Order: sequence, then structure tokens, then C-alpha cells
Amino acid sequence: MSITKRNVLRHELIGLNARVTNSSDPTLLGTYGTIVDETRDILTIEQAGRAKIVPKASSKFMFTRPSGEKVEVDGVKLVGQPEERVKRRR
Repeated sequence: MSITKRNVLRHELIGLNARVTNSSDPTLLGTYGTIVDETRDILTIEQAGRAKIVPKASSKFMFTRPSGEKVEVDGVKLVGQPEERVKRRR
């Protein structure tokens, strides 16, 4: 099943390109790159060869689907263990 705007929350995020569009930490605004790791509360985004740790709950993300379409997601909806998040229905 391909990633769409409707099902992006139920897919694996590692490997997607992401940009932080809003965050309670102003130093994270504009962070962009490839998601390389995901835990219950954070996304790790590789930017220019360095890993940036971004808390999910206090950020909003713009994901770029493989087709090039962009999808904005509130990080609060991503909080939870990745294996449990992909099973959830919304």
C-alpha cells in the first residue's frame, strides 16, 4: 500500500524527507532532512550529515511523500511507539 495523505500516520516514517514547520524550540524550526530513526517521543532527522533529535509532541512536520506531494502532520498524532502507531486507526 502506498503512502497517501490519508494514511501517512499508519506508515513507516524512516526514510521519508521531513521539515520541522513549527516547534516550541525555535532552534529546531526549519530543520530538514531524512528521518533516520523514530522512538516513542522523538524523530531523528539527518541534516547535512548530522543527526537532529526532534520531539514529536511539540513540533509540526511537513513530510514529502515518494511522489513528491507534501503532507503536514501535527507531531502529537505521531506520539507513541512506531509499531503501535502503524496499527492505530484514526
